[in-house]
Amino acid sequence: MLVLARDCNGGVAGALDAGADDAVALPASASEIAARLAARLRCRAPMIALGGLRIDTVERRVEREGRTVPLLPREYGLLLHLARSAGRCVGRAELLAAVWGLHFDPGTNVVEVHVSRLRAKLDRGFAIPMLVTDKGCGYRLAG
Repeated sequence: MLVLARDCNGGVAGALDAGADDAVALPASASEIAARLAARLRCRAPMIALGGLRIDTVERRVEREGRTVPLLPREYGLLLHLARSAGRCVGRAELLAAVWGLHFDPGTNVVEVHVSRLRAKLDRGFAIPMLVTDKGCGYRLAG
């Protein structure tokens, strides 16, 4: 959440367009800022469960069927975005924006490489894969 000075160029709309989750311009009451922060915290559950997958968003820990899945920061971000979009197909452009902060195609296979690495770590040793590719659409987590 950004708290902006009253004469900030672009203002609240500019901050939101630039990727801020929330923004408020001064003068704003302390109760408004506190209420906005409380609302943001309510939106983010500390534990995400999907089938046998458990993601602790506070400790940044991932387990599948009780086994710890060690992930690098970008892999964790990718998994977290897919988990928050559970059941929905998430396209490459959305992942580039949400995980890498890129609102353009860099012309590389960075998404595919990270999905492959995440799939290897998440699905290794399990009969049923969780990270699924939907041809022509993108990726989704199956629960």
